[in-house]
Amino acid sequence: MFVSHRDLIEKKQISEYVTKQVLVSPKEGWKDHVMRMFTLEKGGKAPHHSHPWQHIIYAVEGTGNLYMEGKDYPLTAGSVAYVPDDADHQISNAGDEKFVFICIVPERGDQ
Repeated sequence: MFVSHRDLIEKKQISEYVTKQVLVSPKEGWKDHVMRMFTLEKGGKAPHHSHPWQHIIYAVEGTGNLYMEGKDYPLTAGSVAYVPDDADHQISNAGDEKFVFICIVPERGDQ
C-alpha cells in the first residue's frame, strides 16, 4: 500500500520549463506501470517523438496541446487522451499559466 500527496513527491527538473514527478511505480507496488506527473511552465514542451509503447494522458490543470499524428488536440483540466504505440506526438503548454498532466506508461516507458 502507498499513500502520499503530490507536494511531497520528489520533483526532477528535466528541462528549463519541464518538471517530472514519479507518483506511483513498481517501487510503490504498481507492477509493470508508472504514473508520472509533468508540470510544463509557460513555453514548456516535449520534443516530437514516438516510442513502441502506448500511454494515457490526463490533464490536471492549465491549458495544453497534444500534437499527435499531424493533428492538434487542445487539452484542458479533465481532458483525457490515449496515445497508441509508435504514434508521433508532442505535448506542450498552450497557455500563460503552468500546464500539469498525468501520464501513465508501461514501466519500460519511464526513461
